[in-house]
Amino acid sequence: MTSTGQTDTDTSTSAYASYPSLIDRTVLITGGADGIGAGMVEEFAKQGSRVAFLDINAEAGADTVERCHAAEPRHTPIFRQVDLVDIEALRTAVAELAADLGGFTVLVNNAASDDRHTWEEMEPGYWDDRLNTNLRHYFFALQAVAPQMIEAENGSIINIGSSSYMMQEDFFPGYAIAKSGVEGITRTMARTFGPHNVRVNTVLPGWVATTRQLEKWWSPEGEAGTLNDQAIKRRIYPREFAQMVLFLAADDGAACTAQQFLVDGGRR
Repeated sequence: MTSTGQTDTDTSTSAYASYPSLIDRTVLITGGADGIGAGMVEEFAKQGSRVAFLDINAEAGADTVERCHAAEPRHTPIFRQVDLVDIEALRTAVAELAADLGGFTVLVNNAASDDRHTWEEMEPGYWDDRLNTNLRHYFFALQAVAPQMIEAENGSIINIGSSSYMMQEDFFPGYAIAKSGVEGITRTMARTFGPHNVRVNTVLPGWVATTRQLEKWWSPEGEAGTLNDQAIKRRIYPREFAQMVLFLAADDGAACTAQQFLVDGGRR
């Protein structure tokens, strides 16, 4: 078991798969500045994809670009600072990035915020904020990118959900309820886009050891309980989570759509 000081990077020497179909594939990731999102940005860049990502956190976004450039200068991702609650800003950023990189054929809807709150303190304004932050932009990012995929007759949309609502976790009802809606987007739009060879899937993380999770929510008791519930008795890291997303973005996942994929260490 590692200490709370560990970063959100998996330091193992695992040799993960390389996907030829991801070389030069255009990928857009929302919420890619840190945590799970940054792990996906880095892993797509390692595959040789042309990656762009959106996030409100300019400092963390710049750090992620710098790490990727140092690791592989030929595949440095492009970062745009965007508040995804602002749908017009989202649409503008997608249009500009598509003009620079070419039409996107992979979209990873990831940006979210799992701030803790109780049902008693929920007010209408905060309810709206939780849905706007954790659900609404998923649909509008999809709406902005899907025409490019339909024109290409090829695409993969990967929505990052959460196992929290499935496990009946009750310490952030606005977040969990919003995340349950992600599956509605996936199931509905998979049927809509299937005839155009555009796939839509959900990947749900369990407890992934990001810096945010370790700094804000970690406790010895909480980790012990999580590991007790997992079949795999260790932490799960962003780099590991990203491998399922890579598979679904690559041609290897071409027959998968309208599905949920859990990456949670076998948590019950």
